[in-house]
Amino acid sequence: MYEFIEGNLHDLTPAYAVIKVTGIGYMIQISLYSYSQLKALPSKENCNLFIHQVIREDANILYGFYSKIERDIFRLLITVSGVGANTARMMLSSMNPDEIRKAIADANVNALKNIKGIGIKTAQRIIIDLKDKIGLDNTGDDNFLLKDNRMKDEALNALVTLGFPKSAVEKILEKILSTGNQYNVEDLVKLALKNL
Repeated sequence: MYEFIEGNLHDLTPAYAVIKVTGIGYMIQISLYSYSQLKALPSKENCNLFIHQVIREDANILYGFYSKIERDIFRLLITVSGVGANTARMMLSSMNPDEIRKAIADANVNALKNIKGIGIKTAQRIIIDLKDKIGLDNTGDDNFLLKDNRMKDEALNALVTLGFPKSAVEKILEKILSTGNQYNVEDLVKLALKNL
């Protein structure tokens, strides 16, 4: 799995960017939000995109994001049943990451269903599935819940790799995180191990 690709911006369209790295051009699918950010760059050298890779039987697709927050939102969106990578990219092309977070946090079904390819049922499902994961924290730290969710996912992956059942691990991690204390991934894994 790739974390990011950094190189010279060789080609840029509203649908994709080509980043040239040591003689190889990587075609990376992007949203209109990332396109506008890349277009505004003063220099086309040392361009950086955060990557999400999708490997299918018939394709190996790279999705690129100007910021980690945009990629985090994309990754949360594709966990929702009925929302694939192309639909998530369409959402990030129709609204910027902050607007999507606000629409979900405020349960604004109309804002989401106005996006092409998103019906009312899908909009409702997105809100139900993601409201607790993507909402705005009342302390003013908008990134807190996304960071919290990323750490939970990393701890979950580590514990499942160790052989623990996913459902049991998820319940324990939810219980630990519901205390409101801030933990790093290592602390989460250690606390979960004590309760498994």
